Amino acid sequence: MYIERGKGSIAGAVRASTRKVLAGMRLRAIRRGVWFKELSREERVLVDLVIKVTDKVRSFLLAKLLSQIVEKLLDALEGEVTRLMRTVGRPLARKLSGVAQGWGNRSASKWPQDSGFVQYLTIMHLNKP
Repeated sequence: MYIERGKGSIAGAVRASTRKVLAGMRLRAIRRGVWFKELSREERVLVDLVIKVTDKVRSFLLAKLLSQIVEKLLDALEGEVTRLMRTVGRPLARKLSGVAQGWGNRSASKWPQDSGFVQYLTIMHLNKP
């Protein structure tokens, strides 16, 4: 039930296995307490109807609407540290990697993909006075 972020990937995931993806997202959102907080009544009704009525979405317009709802839920379900790792830690790792590569460190090109290093930079940024 893992959904990748990025242009078109969510719409593709929603179109590929709608009932399974949406039911799983709905369950996770309800358990985490974001289903009613983040989605409007119309959005919740739309997702519920798609889960009940169809196995796969064939309409591009409906898939587009569902992808916006899924994106909203993914943002709400994402933890604070994970979001900061994506928005703060990875860019910091890219900058440090570029500096280190300029100094001749060849292995520094792998730093932005190292989740442990990115998490370290994020936590250090959070704890900065």
